[in-house]
Amino acid sequence: MTSPPSGHSTPLQNLEVDAALRAILKGTATETGQQFFTALVQNLTSVLGTHGAWVTEYLHETRRLRALAFWLDGQWILDYEMDIAGTPCERVIDTAKLVHFPDRILDIFPHREELRAAGAASYMGVPLQDTDGEILGHMAVIDRRPIPVEPRIHAVFQIFAARAAAELRRLRAEAEVREREEKVSRLLSSAMDAIIELDHQFHITHVNPATEKTFQCCAEKMIGQDFRCFLCPEDADRLIMLTEELDSRSEGQRSMWIPGGLTACCPEGQSFPAEATLSRFELDRRKFTTLILRNIHDRVKAEEKIQSLTVQAELLREELQSLHQDDALLGESPAFRRVLQDIAQVAKTGATVLITGETGTGKELVARAVHTASTRRERPLVTVNCAAMPATLIESELFGHEQGAFTGATKKREGRFSLADKGTIFLDEIGELPLELQAKLLRVLQEGEFDPVGSSRTRKVDVRVLAATNRDLAAAVKQGTFREDLYYRLNVFPIRLPSLRERGDDVTQLASVFAKRFTAKMGRTHAPLTADAARRLQAYHWPGNVRELQNVIERAVITAEAGRLNLDRALPEALSVHPVPVDGTALLCGAILSAKELDELERSNILRALETTKWKVSGEKGAASLLGLNASTLSSRMKTLKIQKPG
Repeated sequence: MTSPPSGHSTPLQNLEVDAALRAILKGTATETGQQFFTALVQNLTSVLGTHGAWVTEYLHETRRLRALAFWLDGQWILDYEMDIAGTPCERVIDTAKLVHFPDRILDIFPHREELRAAGAASYMGVPLQDTDGEILGHMAVIDRRPIPVEPRIHAVFQIFAARAAAELRRLRAEAEVREREEKVSRLLSSAMDAIIELDHQFHITHVNPATEKTFQCCAEKMIGQDFRCFLCPEDADRLIMLTEELDSRSEGQRSMWIPGGLTACCPEGQSFPAEATLSRFELDRRKFTTLILRNIHDRVKAEEKIQSLTVQAELLREELQSLHQDDALLGESPAFRRVLQDIAQVAKTGATVLITGETGTGKELVARAVHTASTRRERPLVTVNCAAMPATLIESELFGHEQGAFTGATKKREGRFSLADKGTIFLDEIGELPLELQAKLLRVLQEGEFDPVGSSRTRKVDVRVLAATNRDLAAAVKQGTFREDLYYRLNVFPIRLPSLRERGDDVTQLASVFAKRFTAKMGRTHAPLTADAARRLQAYHWPGNVRELQNVIERAVITAEAGRLNLDRALPEALSVHPVPVDGTALLCGAILSAKELDELERSNILRALETTKWKVSGEKGAASLLGLNASTLSSRMKTLKIQKPG
């Protein structure tokens, strides 16, 4: 830096510092923002007597300066912005120090056209910095005359710069505050929970839009109101105690979830349960409370509904268990004990089970017993009656369908296999499954996967399959109506249910259970089965098995007299035997026989039939055929009456 040539006097050489400082104070004391920078630049050129001066803000990302106020040759340069590369200003920014070129600046920066156009001879610039040293902007003057190197000039210039930097810092802080306030405002406005600010007297000072929706009341009507009016009386008192508890806590710990929430009240009278948080803070030595409320009315109702449905489901489950409490799983006959043993052995294995037996023998109850005893008992047992669904819909019923998969498929539907995932599916009347669907069922059994109707997406499931039929599937395989490979996949563990005719005394045991249940249900008295009733029940051939027995006992209870079952009206047909000659003295024509006499008469009748057939019980010419009884029934009666073959 060089001093100005001798003989060239400038106003700066006669600068009075005190006057300059008074000019700064007077010119900028009442101004802020843009007006402040305008006044500063005008006073700067006036005090220093330069041709030009400016204050700029620095744009770090682009290394450019944008003018806040630029005065040159008696006029304002508007919207001025420049790249600092290769300029005197670059040195100010990069060194963060005052830079002074007293004269001949064009020799130093010969390629800067703006300096040449202004006829600049000298330049002085200083950075405007934040308290941490960050460059906020830049202030400079240029002159067509030399600017002498004088400490007092530098001092005055830096005082101007300090004022400019302070205002820039203030504007930046103000902008940051506005930005934070805007973010907080957007945050509060977008919150779905009601946010309420209360003063030290619990009067509402601020609410967000969600509060208006929650309380169905506009903000103008809520501001200034005592918030305790918006709570039930008990919670209004509790709010005071909770705030006192928070005040006793240390700073930073004055917030809490309100145990059990609050019961809030709308101005129109409706109340609702609300989850709530409470916090306390101080501002200008005044205490404020912030409440955040969430209306949980819908959630509480939903939870109550779920609880209600859960209870209903449990009651239904208990009812089903009571309805099915081993109706067909009661019995002491050897044939039925074998069934119970099979259930116990296979239940926990996860193997596919094929349950066979006549209609009414209790195949579904056996399936339920297998599921209940399995490791899948916590998951659903889904029952499908293959004979009850149209062939055109059974595929959709089993595997589900996509929307639009066929006419009438207005929405997507999950199939029974999807519903039974991780559980058990019971396919009743499996022998009625159409042949074209048997291949898809085989795929599920082998691969654990299927394609819903109208979908290209393969579903994976983990389902245990139990199947039942009253048909001879082996014969159906030979006839070509049932796939052989599917038959062997289903017949992993067969369970055959004996008919009621094969279960001997189980008939009377089941009849007693049914009788007790129906009399209790109808509110009637119950008398034990008589020997005659037991004999008649055992003598009947029961084509409908346990289901028919249940129906017969219900009819007998309805028509009972003095608690005694009326089998005359309940049984489908009169029981009779072939007329085997008996001792005439045992008939006592017209007399009423006792139970013991009836047993003796029956024993004598059976003995005569056995003697006639040479003790052949079953077969075409056996005693059972002669008496019109099932062979197993006759064997049971022989055991009861202690009839044994001689020798």
